[in-house]
Amino acid sequence: MNNLLQQLAKDLEGELYFDKTMRVLYATDASAYREMPLAVAIPRNVEDIKKLISFAHTHKTSLIPRTAGTSLAGQVVGNGIIVDVSKNFTQILELNSTEKWVRVQPGVIRDELNLFLKSHGLYFGPETSTANRAMIGGMVGNNSCGSNSVIYRSTREHLLEVKALLSDGSEAVFTAMNIDDFHKKCEGTTLEANIYKTIRSLLSNYDNQVEIRKEFPKASIERRNTGYAMDVMLEMAPFTAGGPEFNFCSLIAGSEGTLAFLTEIKLNVVPLPPKETGLLCIHFNSIDESLRANLIALKYNPRASELIDHYILECTKDNIEQRKNRFFVQGDPGAILVVEYAGATREEITATAQKVEAEMRAANLGYHFPLLFGDDTKKIWTLRKAGLGLLSNLPGDEKAVPVIEDTAVDVNDLPAYIRDFNEILKKHNLYSVHYAHAGSGEIHLRPIINLKTEEGNALFRIIAEEIATLVKKYSGSLSGEHGDGRLRGEFIPQMVGEKNYQLLKQVKYTWDPDNIFNPNKIVDTPSMNSMLRYTPGQKTPAFKTVFRYHNQDVLQHAEQCNGSGDCRKTHLSGGTMCPSFMATRNEKDTTRARANILREMLTHSDKVNRFDHKEIYEVMDLCLSCKGCKSECPSNVDVAKLKAEFLQHYYDANGVPMRSKLIANFSASAKLGAIAPGLYNYAVTNKVIGKWIKQFSGFAVERSMPTLYKTTLQSWYKKNKAEGKGQKAERTQKKVYLFCDEFTNYNDTEIGIKAIQLLEKLGYEVEIPQHLESGRTWLSKGLLRKAKEIVNKNIALLHPIVTEEIPLIGIEPSAILTFRDEYIDLATDEQLEAARQLSKNVFTFEEFIAREMEKGAIRKEQFTSEKRMIQLHGHCQQKALSSTAPSVKMMSLPENYTVQTIPSGCCGMAGSFGFEKEHYDLSMKIGEMVLFPTVRKQPEDVIIAAPGTSCRHQVLDGTGKHAQHPVEVLFDALK
Repeated sequence: MNNLLQQLAKDLEGELYFDKTMRVLYATDASAYREMPLAVAIPRNVEDIKKLISFAHTHKTSLIPRTAGTSLAGQVVGNGIIVDVSKNFTQILELNSTEKWVRVQPGVIRDELNLFLKSHGLYFGPETSTANRAMIGGMVGNNSCGSNSVIYRSTREHLLEVKALLSDGSEAVFTAMNIDDFHKKCEGTTLEANIYKTIRSLLSNYDNQVEIRKEFPKASIERRNTGYAMDVMLEMAPFTAGGPEFNFCSLIAGSEGTLAFLTEIKLNVVPLPPKETGLLCIHFNSIDESLRANLIALKYNPRASELIDHYILECTKDNIEQRKNRFFVQGDPGAILVVEYAGATREEITATAQKVEAEMRAANLGYHFPLLFGDDTKKIWTLRKAGLGLLSNLPGDEKAVPVIEDTAVDVNDLPAYIRDFNEILKKHNLYSVHYAHAGSGEIHLRPIINLKTEEGNALFRIIAEEIATLVKKYSGSLSGEHGDGRLRGEFIPQMVGEKNYQLLKQVKYTWDPDNIFNPNKIVDTPSMNSMLRYTPGQKTPAFKTVFRYHNQDVLQHAEQCNGSGDCRKTHLSGGTMCPSFMATRNEKDTTRARANILREMLTHSDKVNRFDHKEIYEVMDLCLSCKGCKSECPSNVDVAKLKAEFLQHYYDANGVPMRSKLIANFSASAKLGAIAPGLYNYAVTNKVIGKWIKQFSGFAVERSMPTLYKTTLQSWYKKNKAEGKGQKAERTQKKVYLFCDEFTNYNDTEIGIKAIQLLEKLGYEVEIPQHLESGRTWLSKGLLRKAKEIVNKNIALLHPIVTEEIPLIGIEPSAILTFRDEYIDLATDEQLEAARQLSKNVFTFEEFIAREMEKGAIRKEQFTSEKRMIQLHGHCQQKALSSTAPSVKMMSLPENYTVQTIPSGCCGMAGSFGFEKEHYDLSMKIGEMVLFPTVRKQPEDVIIAAPGTSCRHQVLDGTGKHAQHPVEVLFDALK
């Protein structure tokens, strides 16, 4: 087979991978399943897909179509060839704004489609919680819905036409047609004709019609995706008089890539949603109370009614990003119902909300009814959408598992159904998370189970069986929007009856006689508790790590990644995670891939040192350690931490590369260079010598090298202090400690001097206490044992003196923020509490100034009234562990200074990453996505500000413009 795959790779214009690494990365999706594929194809065009279909036929294998891979039921997991169209099939092909339709390729991202449509006043309605990376092909495959399905229903209702490749490689277009055209399609002997003839035969049969109407889920349930949509097809002409025109698109929607391979998709689009919407966030004491109140909320025609339960609200307390979004929560509610109402004005929405509140209070439902508008609504929707990822934060091996999270019933049956559901769980001593689409009769329900145990595996199945029986009792749908896949296919005969199940099999094998398209999904599905990500009874050794993993081990931390793919968003969605993927669009470069490869190797390795795998190194290589995942990943998977941990153990087995030693020892080499800074600077900037130094060191010759200042900040400070020029504070609370990080000490000394002078002119005594370097360079290269020495010495030196009254402040974000992050993870057990206390009194320079502004200790009157515009690029770790808001606030202190934040993620430099020869091109490509173009178009009088030393260097190399630290901006604004 390897020889055959090698030949196929030569025949394709796109890419074909069959190495272990890529197969591992595509062995999972966002579900509980894991199955190693034969290969992974990244087709470049339709001809490539035809070649893949031919290969699958000839060599008796299968094709699994895949876009973002966020499926929750194992739809894109299989042992054939994964065909990933997310990279090359991303074009919006045609828009007809008059007829209100758009034609796209399957790899177009839902939110990016709406960015394109917005300027035309149009909108594609269905919205999954993964909409910033979910692709139209996947949405069609799953018949996706979303929070707003009470208005827009599902993808099926918006699917007008598809162009597809059939299982024999022929092309077909499926669209609406009148009865005459339908019967003409049944003529002939082609596969397409046979498809039409079969559906005509099946649905014309009276007994079949009776059976379908009797056994399929209630038609009143909008979200019904159990099996193929034979019930929807039956309601069309010619099978039902007066029904809509026949269109196979309704069958293709929800077919999970098992019938045909879609290459183009034509969608209905609608006018933009009302500009004025408000969210009524109703607090309840219990889930039952919220579901009864939901029926009242629906009487007033909301656009959405979404549930957030107590367990998710608890998870938001520990999530850096979501903590900011729970500002509206009062007390400790058992559930919150987020109900969206629209109107011409806010007053109109307020009037509706008051009626809802009055009726609920009269029924003794709800205790707090905040109504929110504007930007606040975005924060709440972000929190709601993060629900799935937040559930992975549970430490240890017990997780909220996707087993029966997609059931849908008639919304009027929902309170009784959930009561019965919870009684079943109680019988098994289980509890469940409840969240999502109350307005549509679908609550996502996830029981907490440990799938690594035999008992957990068995319970996984038992719960599925018992809930399937309960859903059937309510004539509900086992799948509302997440599809059947590997998870629910086994129960379809029970849900629709054996006779109807045989009809579904006839449909599948008429379309796909040789079973090459995504087999074992929907029909002929294996046991739902087989091929799981976790093997029952699996054992892994105790991992001796350098970092501390709070209430878990390193493997469990990697396992927090549930595959939801938040790291696959592009730069158009904003945020920092994950810069390398944003630039390459390769799955291998996602945060998810890095967690997956680590999980795979740590679980299945036969080595004593399970980190000693080149496959892990290859996947980790393009991680910039930006820390974006630490805050933006809803599961809080800190891949920068995992990468550093991995590197330490990998180096234990393979030795430390010379370049890594050079970078880690930055302070030592800079100290040596500082003896004769002029000579050092001449050497690194000279074209010949500098090029030789870069080549010898493994740095990109195109990259400029940072130079040393004529003195160090420590020397300047000591001299200044000895001459008595420093400001003496009159009161203790006007004193601060300045952390003299290694970059400010040697390279950005002028910024350090201005920081001290600025603070002194504002009335603060500044002291640089005794301390070592921050350890950032050692951390970045994975030399954690040395970093740990530095960390614990600094804790011992600084903890006794740093207090709330006399805090420690720092200039370089990547250095000062280690006190809040890695210092806690590297502190010895004896110093852990000291590290935690110290972290509470450590601030970035901007945070300190912003805090003093709030106290009234620093005032606008101390600064110029001149007008200036500032464009700010925030540092990655500042965005992950702090915020850019203090930078904006500090630089807005002069009354006529206006600060705008550049919507850039990572600059691409990321410490040493952008200097390294093999990473230079990617580094610059990341900069070119947003940062460089934005900087270049700024007028000369606009100030470019960037707190990070590497960010400022990247801006200079990429645009030729000098960026300033916010310290410099404020210093220059002093009167």
